[in-house]
Amino acid sequence: MSDLSGFLVIDKPAGITSHDVVAQVRRALNTKKVGHAGTLDPMATGVLVLGIGNGTRLLQYITEGKKAYLATIYLGAATTTDDKDGEQISKASVEQIGSSQIQIELAKFVGKIMQRPSSVSAIKIDGKPAHERVRAGEVVEIKPREVEVFDLQIQSIEKKDDFYLVKILVTCSAGTYIRAIARDLGDQLKCGGHLVELRRTLVAPFDISQAKQLDAIDETQITNTTHAVTKLFSTRSLSFEEVAEIKFGRFIDASDGESIFAALDNQGEFVALLQNKLVGSNKKAAPILVVNN
Repeated sequence: MSDLSGFLVIDKPAGITSHDVVAQVRRALNTKKVGHAGTLDPMATGVLVLGIGNGTRLLQYITEGKKAYLATIYLGAATTTDDKDGEQISKASVEQIGSSQIQIELAKFVGKIMQRPSSVSAIKIDGKPAHERVRAGEVVEIKPREVEVFDLQIQSIEKKDDFYLVKILVTCSAGTYIRAIARDLGDQLKCGGHLVELRRTLVAPFDISQAKQLDAIDETQITNTTHAVTKLFSTRSLSFEEVAEIKFGRFIDASDGESIFAALDNQGEFVALLQNKLVGSNKKAAPILVVNN
């Protein structure tokens, strides 16, 4: 149905790509207008937010939001991809490493940090994803970038014969790579590290409790666009005349504050995103996205 619009939260299973999920949902809902917010690797599971219809136009704002992950790190070996799907490139003893050292090193990741993304990430280099360049045999080195880890909780530290399994819960900014945390923790402890499990539990404002199973989806599970935007943005109610103005792309009186506002009509339905801008010497609210009903 081409008039479907909103968001669908999927609990992505392991072993398929985010694009595979989009393709399956397109078939299930009989609509082509489906996109996703924030790629999950094939090995990863958990929250994958899909935009349906007009919802696709808001995905960029969801992609930029806060994320949370449950992860299991293997300490004692490094891989080419910084996760279990890659080839092992080094192995080292963890015999001299105590759990207190692991705790101390993990604490250093909290806050604003410079992080070098994995070379097999989806980051584009000259228009081509890094992972495609790596698979084509190129040597790829991505420059470090600032990310923020808001919280990192250690769930467990389990010593095996010649390696550790460390389970962590990470809440972080968009653009943070949990595989990179596993790799860098292994580097700091001089034993090598990689990710063996990853489950995303939050893509703000959507969490795992809202996620649906991919093999049992239907249109009744789509979250209304208005419901979602009121959680993403401050709201502003517009008069009938103001709605008419922004539908024509015209400016209206400025909103209070400098953030993006979700504009609602007199029925409480989402009609546009507004942002203040200077027009000459006057401040006006300009439509940056208008819903086509």
